[in-house]
Amino acid sequence: METTNHSAVTEFFLVGLSQYPELQLFLFLLCLIMYMIILLGNSLLIIITILDSRLHTPMYFFLGNLSFLGICYTSSSIPPMLIIFVSERKSISFIGCALQMVVSLGLGSIECILLAVMAYDCYVAICNPLRYSIIMNRVLYVQMAAWSWIIGSLNSLVQTVLTMLLPFFICSDISINVFIMTVSSMVLLGRKKAFSTCSAHLTVVILFYGSALFMHMKPKSKFTTASDEIIGLSYEVITPMLNPIIYSLRNKEIKEAVKKILSRHVHLWKI
Repeated sequence: METTNHSAVTEFFLVGLSQYPELQLFLFLLCLIMYMIILLGNSLLIIITILDSRLHTPMYFFLGNLSFLGICYTSSSIPPMLIIFVSERKSISFIGCALQMVVSLGLGSIECILLAVMAYDCYVAICNPLRYSIIMNRVLYVQMAAWSWIIGSLNSLVQTVLTMLLPFFICSDISINVFIMTVSSMVLLGRKKAFSTCSAHLTVVILFYGSALFMHMKPKSKFTTASDEIIGLSYEVITPMLNPIIYSLRNKEIKEAVKKILSRHVHLWKI
């Protein structure tokens, strides 16, 4: 009877971007600036959709959810990343890694589903404009948003538990994990054909789904390349940063809401 001894894993050493010591300060400042832009842009979009009653529609309800999701998603990854950039010890505890994975993967999964829900909303608005208010009633769109959060969280919980149960050595059998990841990627990421109705939404989908598909559907590799790290940052940081800009620049209702709020505050200031 053959026996093997495996020591318990207590922490993981983060190689990744830390292998470029000369870029640590630059990366720290870059990520900090992008994080501040994400917080400011998405917070403003949420506030605008709340304050203007004309924006109390399904589309802006989903957009508010997407903005809140962007804040949570980046807040789960960028602050720890900033700490690692300035710390000498580039590591994370086993529990910290599990929490990081369940939160980041959960929020990423929720965003995938929410983008699909927003595409359906665009489809109904364009193809069934006369029945839009009947089809996309308040009960339905609130339930759609709620199920997005529930399904995404459950997907993250299952994959995190399966990953944390693995023995962490090179010869581990990860076939079950690969199968679950492949199935979830096909379900959550393989719906790009539904996103042909709104140009702004299509732009966001190409940025998020394209980079996510590359990361999760590419062939297995024992090593992480610099291109993998950059692409990973693109949908973790760049997409949430661009969301408010993309959805606002070509949106007359958002522009009108901003003008209305600003004029109201200017008038009160003069009084």
